[in-house]
Amino acid sequence: MSSIWHVRPTVEIMQETHENTMVAHLGIAFTEIGDDFVAGRMPADNRTSQPMGIVHGGASVVLAETLGSAAANWVVDRDLYRALGQEVNANHLRPAKSGWVTGVARPIHLGRRSQVWGIELTDDNGKLTCISRLTMAVVELATLR
Repeated sequence: MSSIWHVRPTVEIMQETHENTMVAHLGIAFTEIGDDFVAGRMPADNRTSQPMGIVHGGASVVLAETLGSAAANWVVDRDLYRALGQEVNANHLRPAKSGWVTGVARPIHLGRRSQVWGIELTDDNGKLTCISRLTMAVVELATLR
């Protein structure tokens, strides 16, 4: 399999990009970058829980969108384009109560003007907690200035 990356990022670069953001506040960490995926994890703790003591669905969506969005922006030529979120959905399948929620984002479609990413989140036992799909618009960087 060939790599999807325009320029292959490192875990360190992805982490540095998210310093002083909600991602850092929630304790989300990038853990691995493969030829066609980005992986990361988020603690199931007081920062990410809802009152019933399980991971908040919104926190799961933040993890999913973070992984997909970060990946999407390294598939494009960053001198010319940025990928911006258009739509995200999530199906919450099983609660996570402690430990880590781990996510893996893989592309479903990589087009010139749009990308679609599938993200699977699992608990420490490898059980699926959430599946998400993220649609990204690929826009010219010049239009954002």
